[in-house]
Amino acid sequence: MAHIVIMGAGIGGMPAAYEIKELLGKEHRVTVVNSNDYFQFVPSNPWIAVGWRQREQITLPIAPYLARKGIDFIAKAVSSIDAPANRLTLDGGATLDYDYLVITTGPKLSFSEVPGAGPQANGGGGFTHSICTVDHAQAFFADYEKFLENPGPVVIGAMPGASCFGPAYEFAFILDTDLRKRKLRNKVPITYVTSEPYIGHLGLGGVGDSKSMLESELRSRDMKWITNARTTRVEGGKMFVTQLDDLGNVYKEHEVGFKLSMMLPAFKGVDAVANVPNLCNPRGFVLIDEFQRSKAYRNIFSAGVCVAIPPVEVTPVPTGTPKTGYMIESMVGAIAHNIADELAGKPVQAQGTWNAICLADMGDTGAAFVALPQIPPRNVNWFKKGKWVHLAKIAFEKYFIRKIKAGNSEPVYEKYVLKLLGIARLSK
Repeated sequence: MAHIVIMGAGIGGMPAAYEIKELLGKEHRVTVVNSNDYFQFVPSNPWIAVGWRQREQITLPIAPYLARKGIDFIAKAVSSIDAPANRLTLDGGATLDYDYLVITTGPKLSFSEVPGAGPQANGGGGFTHSICTVDHAQAFFADYEKFLENPGPVVIGAMPGASCFGPAYEFAFILDTDLRKRKLRNKVPITYVTSEPYIGHLGLGGVGDSKSMLESELRSRDMKWITNARTTRVEGGKMFVTQLDDLGNVYKEHEVGFKLSMMLPAFKGVDAVANVPNLCNPRGFVLIDEFQRSKAYRNIFSAGVCVAIPPVEVTPVPTGTPKTGYMIESMVGAIAHNIADELAGKPVQAQGTWNAICLADMGDTGAAFVALPQIPPRNVNWFKKGKWVHLAKIAFEKYFIRKIKAGNSEPVYEKYVLKLLGIARLSK
């Protein structure tokens, strides 16, 4: 009997556990290890931050749902990985041996790269907020409620090295919508500050007409923006930004005042993973082959934000490549099939298509893009806006949480509906 251990229980880890268990059956053991005892649907965090959702609506306890499928769960962080010995050490000193390790930890939030930025609880300076976790989103809402009593300027965006830009745009538009509903938008100047070389780059070199559509949306909502923004430090109520030109030369220095700010940070690999010799690149992201397998350790696989993907293109201010939800699920599917094939004595052959489907809420409308594959050049490349996206995002939230509760990584109706659209998870 093989023991497959999955590090992380997020949008990648939970589907990985379900799919691996379904393919392997009772003959093999599956264990999930996660630092928290709850699953959180991260795409709903922008709604939490403005009070449109409550914590209990987007979180659920992990253990009972995994137990229904015969999957073990340990609610502890991993302190170190001994890859040659196939062993994890958990917080508190306990160890866990594995035959296969699947790393789906997500990122370490690297707030300290910009002095003064990020929540203090995560090593930041405390002058800006994040919506990367449900705790961060709740902390923003607590300050937002005080802010509403005496509003002022707001700064939203993404720091140098960030690779997750969609949620920053999404949050800017959601906040704008909430303020308009409260009849307070006229008292809140909003500036969007991003390391992208242009609005709508998204870390992907743009998708369809994302540049003009997002610029138009920012203009229509009276938001100013600074692109090619190298944020250098944050102080109380002040963000210091060096704006570069397209050649990487200093174009302008900005001192942007604010009363409330949410800036997405750069990501790194979590320490336990980053410290394994030869497993990761210098930023701690797992180096994988086309089968999602570590290049250094044949029994370690990885999926999601924690894998190393080169930037789509060189930009004046560093930008990373995002890993969207469906792209992550395609990685997970490949891992599950490849582990099953290895255990059956077959050569691995499954490869994720890395197709991207993204739904971004804008409060009262929304934007969607499809990039097949996510990394250019692409076979399909479009970006659309409409009220239907806002409604689709709400429906997707309910659908995905229900899918996690049911323990079905790819329901039949999802598989066939997407197939009709020419979207597949795996390429064999």
